[in-house]
Amino acid sequence: MKKKTCDALIVGGGAAGMMAALTAARRGLSVLLIEKNAELGRKLLLTGKGRCNLTNDSSPREVMSSVPRNGKFLYSSLTRFPPQAVMDFFESIGVPVKVERGGRVFPVSDRAGDVVMGLERAMRDAGVRVRRDTVTGIAAECGAVTGVTVREGLLEAPSVLISTGGLSYPRTGSTGDGYRFAAKFGHTIVPCEPSLVPLECAGDDCGKMQGLSLRNIAITVRSEQDKTVYRDFGEMLFTHFGVSGPVILSASAHMQGGRGYTIEIDLKPALDEKKLDLRLLRDLEAGKNRDFSNILAGLVHPLMIPAVIGRTGIDGSTKANSITKEQRRSLLRLLKCFELKVSAKRPIEEAVITSGGVSTNEIDPATMCSKLVKGLYFAGEIIDADAYTGGFNLQIAWSTGRAAGESFPGGSPGPE
Repeated sequence: MKKKTCDALIVGGGAAGMMAALTAARRGLSVLLIEKNAELGRKLLLTGKGRCNLTNDSSPREVMSSVPRNGKFLYSSLTRFPPQAVMDFFESIGVPVKVERGGRVFPVSDRAGDVVMGLERAMRDAGVRVRRDTVTGIAAECGAVTGVTVREGLLEAPSVLISTGGLSYPRTGSTGDGYRFAAKFGHTIVPCEPSLVPLECAGDDCGKMQGLSLRNIAITVRSEQDKTVYRDFGEMLFTHFGVSGPVILSASAHMQGGRGYTIEIDLKPALDEKKLDLRLLRDLEAGKNRDFSNILAGLVHPLMIPAVIGRTGIDGSTKANSITKEQRRSLLRLLKCFELKVSAKRPIEEAVITSGGVSTNEIDPATMCSKLVKGLYFAGEIIDADAYTGGFNLQIAWSTGRAAGESFPGGSPGPE
C-alpha cells in the first residue's frame, strides 16, 4: 500500500485555501497546497483595486445580513472566526490593518502583495508545502476521498479541500474546475452567474455620460413586477455600456439573470420633493432671463445636461421665466427618479464574485465537509454563498477556510 502524501491536500491557493492550509499546519498536520498558477493569491492581488479589502469591521450577524442568499449557512464559521479575529490574525502575522469608510479593512501599507506575502511567510513557518501543479481529478473509494490526481499520478491523503474559486476573473485561475470535481461526486451545483458586476443599460444616455462619477446619490432597484429589490446610497459611474461603481455592483447581487430590472437614481437624496421644488423655484427666479440649460448647470453635472433636456422635453434655450409649472414638476421628478433600464449583467469574466456554486445543503456548516463524501471539504467562492462589496466576500473565504482547516482529522483541536 502506498504511503499517504500528507494529512490534508488543499486544491487552490487563494484566500480560503491558504487560510485552511495554515490553520491545519498549525494544528500539527502535514499539509500540501496545490496551486496551478505560478504564484499564490493571484485574485487577492486584485481585490480592493490592488489594496486588498481584507474584511469588514462588523459583527458576524452584520456579515450574514450582507449575504443575499444562504447567510445562515455561515453562522457557525463566522462566529468562530469573525472579522475582529481576522483583523487580529493579520496583525499577528505582520500585516497591520486599518479601518476605512464603511468598515472596510485594508492593510496599512495599502498593498495587496503584503497580504499574500504575510500568508506565505506564515505558511512557510508552519511547515505547509506548496506544489505548483494542475489537479485533474479527486480520487475516492467506498464513499471517502483517497487523494487527488495530478500529471504525475495520485497524491494520497484522507482529507481534500476544494478551494478553487468560482468563474469570475478566469485569468487568476478560477475556471470552474472545482465545480466539475464536486459534480462528479453527486454534489448539486447551483447555476452560476456574475455578481458584483457592472450592468448594461438600454439606450444611449449612459454612453454619452461615460466617465461621469456620481457621489452621494441614492438608488432603488425595481423588478419587472415593480417590486423593490434593493436600495442603496453612495457612488456610481457611467460607462460606455451602462453603469458601474459600488452601489451598482452591490445592486447586481439582487438581480437574478440581470434582465427586466429598472434602476431609479435619486440625484438629490438630501432634499424631499417639497424642498427640491422650493430650490427649483429659487433657481428659476434668480436666473429668470437665463437659458434652461444654464439653470441645469447648477443642478447636475454638465455631462448630464443633454440627458436631462432630452428626458424633460424642455428645449435648452427656453428662458427660465418661461418654464411652466408642469415643466418644473417634470424636472423635479427626473431629479428624484432618473431611470435606467437594465438590459444585462456584464460577462462573468468581469464580475468580482461568482453567485452560485456547490449547494450549501450538501455541506456541513460547522466543518465545511461534504455530506456526500467523507474527507471532502469546500471553502471560499466555490460555495453558493456570496456577499456585497465591502470586504464581506473575503471574510467568507477566511471563515470557511479556517473552519475546514480546524476540521481535518488528526493534529490538535485548533490552531495555535
